[in-house]
Amino acid sequence: MASSRSSDLRHRTLAIIMGGGQGTRLFPLTRDRAKPAVPLAGKYRLVDIPISNCINSGIYRMYLLTQFNSASLHRHISQSYKFDHFGSGFVELLAAEQTMSSSTWYQGTADAVRKNLMHFQSTDFQYALILSGDQLYQMDFQKVIDAHAAASADLTIATLPVIARDASALGILQVNGERRITRFVEKPSDPAVLDTFKLDRASYGPMGIHSDTDLFLASMGIYVFNREVLFELLNNNLTDFGKHIIPGAIENKRVYSHVYQGYWEDIGTIRSFWEANLDQTADIPKFNFFDPTVFTRPRFLPASKVNGAAIDHAVISDGCIVSDARIQHSVIGIRSVLEEGSFLSQTVMMGADYYDSAVRRNRPENQGIPLGVGRGTRIEKAIVDKNVRIGEGCILSPAGKAEEVDHPLYYVRDGVLVIPKGTVIPHNTVI
Repeated sequence: MASSRSSDLRHRTLAIIMGGGQGTRLFPLTRDRAKPAVPLAGKYRLVDIPISNCINSGIYRMYLLTQFNSASLHRHISQSYKFDHFGSGFVELLAAEQTMSSSTWYQGTADAVRKNLMHFQSTDFQYALILSGDQLYQMDFQKVIDAHAAASADLTIATLPVIARDASALGILQVNGERRITRFVEKPSDPAVLDTFKLDRASYGPMGIHSDTDLFLASMGIYVFNREVLFELLNNNLTDFGKHIIPGAIENKRVYSHVYQGYWEDIGTIRSFWEANLDQTADIPKFNFFDPTVFTRPRFLPASKVNGAAIDHAVISDGCIVSDARIQHSVIGIRSVLEEGSFLSQTVMMGADYYDSAVRRNRPENQGIPLGVGRGTRIEKAIVDKNVRIGEGCILSPAGKAEEVDHPLYYVRDGVLVIPKGTVIPHNTVI
């Protein structure tokens, strides 16, 4: 009976995935693509995470809201997620558009949902599950929806216990004994204010929290709204859920917390992106790409070929050719080519969209340099975006440079060297 009820709740749920804004904190990875389309862990895209979480939770109706550089994202979605023609499942991209009532970009998370209400109102659903498109986590949304229904909540917010150091960058909330939210503050900067939101340690046991550290409950940016409540709360000009909608809803709606205690990472900066990728090279990564399944575009690529390489803690994706190279704590993306004597350490190499050819290589702008990493080239603490051509005898590292650097061939962000998509690095370049 309970299983049947949960299944019914899932089938009455519509997922709305926020594609994010311009993605300035992930620049230059977002220079030519929307943030959800940024490659991840060798063969995935950021957007595959929330979509896979939905599919694994039995939720098959999803809208993805975006507005910047959406061409590659649209291509990825259309090539990756195809549901049964006789079923009701879909993943549909909704880009910002001019209408008779609005001619502006999305002004915030709430505004993005409001400007697409015409699409949602024509869809039959009881619960709206609102998700972020740039977070790395695995969650069974069925548990959140079940808890939401059991509490007769108007709005449920998925929350994460965090320490004080992390709390100032997140929305922090306070709950009563029934887990109903009584107070909320967005990114508190005053330690005195933050201290008033500290969790009572007596509540750790009932919440299933095992810790001897002072903790705070942070919003994960994951919300479950009742249909009519969502429409009512957006019947205004307020632009952001965290800053505007949620504080107001707490005063006159039944707003509850659902505590999540697994791995969660907001992939919002170059460093957090770099670290999350490199974590996949650990013996036991914090995020598991193996189970449950993370879905992405199916590709028909050959198995990777390794010729006499020395590899220590690395992820090597499909269709790569590695020839007598050394790889340490690095992620090697699809179709990557590493020539003899090359060395990669703490590097995220995104790979290529195609295999190289003599015609492409000999175009004037490519200087005769093949796709991939040339002989004797050394790369450390870097992100190499897709379709990059790096010549022979190069040394690429952020060592000795400022935390933020702009250069025609590269950028340094958060102390990490970034080679933008499609860049050609001439032979013997030293960065």
